[in-house]
Amino acid sequence: MRRFSLLSFVFLAVFSLNCGAQSAQPKLEKEKVTIAVGGKNLFYYLPLTIAEQRGFFKDEGLSVEVPDFAGGSKALQALIGGSADVVSGAYEHTINMQTKNLHIREFVVQGRAPQIVFAVSTKTMPGYKELADLKGKKIGVTAPGSSTSMMAAYLLAKANLSIKDDVSIIGVGASTTAVTAIQSGQIDALVNLDPVTTLLQKSGSIKIVSDTRTIKDTQEVYGGPMPAAVLYSTEEFIKANPNTTQALANAMVRALKWLQTATPDEVADTVPKEFLLGDRALYIDAWKNVREAMSPDGLMAADGPAVALKMLQTFNEDVSKKQINLEQTYTNEFVIKANEKYR
Repeated sequence: MRRFSLLSFVFLAVFSLNCGAQSAQPKLEKEKVTIAVGGKNLFYYLPLTIAEQRGFFKDEGLSVEVPDFAGGSKALQALIGGSADVVSGAYEHTINMQTKNLHIREFVVQGRAPQIVFAVSTKTMPGYKELADLKGKKIGVTAPGSSTSMMAAYLLAKANLSIKDDVSIIGVGASTTAVTAIQSGQIDALVNLDPVTTLLQKSGSIKIVSDTRTIKDTQEVYGGPMPAAVLYSTEEFIKANPNTTQALANAMVRALKWLQTATPDEVADTVPKEFLLGDRALYIDAWKNVREAMSPDGLMAADGPAVALKMLQTFNEDVSKKQINLEQTYTNEFVIKANEKYR
């Protein structure tokens, strides 16, 4: 009887602890969430893939679907059209949409450097010397209106070239289609990310003009910290689903912290095989090139929004003419709590 009573006591104690843990977990307003992304295989969005592949979303009680689009602008369209709840995309979109009176807000930063590389083709432009040489040329981006397109517009504007009038912008995606476009001579320059960039760099297919894969290079290009990929959603979604938004932030911050200590082999083992582009060693080399760019905590840098705004004002008339309220484009509220949970 004593043994039975002791076992009963232990069972009840464990049961009570489990119930307490479950009751402490806030009820999610929405368990099934769709996160649109443009170029899922890119390191730009690696934290999202890590959270998905390692079950971090599931641990937070979420069932997440991640449809992949040709570029960030297409993913944004999915959010605006109502087929996605959240976007894993460039922070700049939150500013651009404010000019259209559409309020979307960032709530997790995935990258503290954009990782975007502007390069010219060694095949079609062997004598390239300066950006002015690109007048009348074809420039490949992941998709028109995406972060790669915005970087192209920014750099060209500094050379007194217009992305609308002086060059042809062509969407080439973010995988083998981009590789084929540059190697076959379909385009004269490419603005893309890793692992595509490292693959083309090693094959001698490109000459790098501008690089933002490290914090130092990013500061040289933009003059300060430039936020890269983030999770963002509409103001309405975030207000209506604070517990779900918090769960998403928790999973992403956990992924970011995992990446801080993971070995290159662990990263390569975690992502889907097709992300390796058929060359595991090259994928690992590319990861080493961009590892520093990953945010360690998901927080938006204090100067990041202003740097992004200044960049957009260089070439975007809508942004330069409108008074932008940067405080409405981001929040650190959810990642602060997530960092408390995953110290």
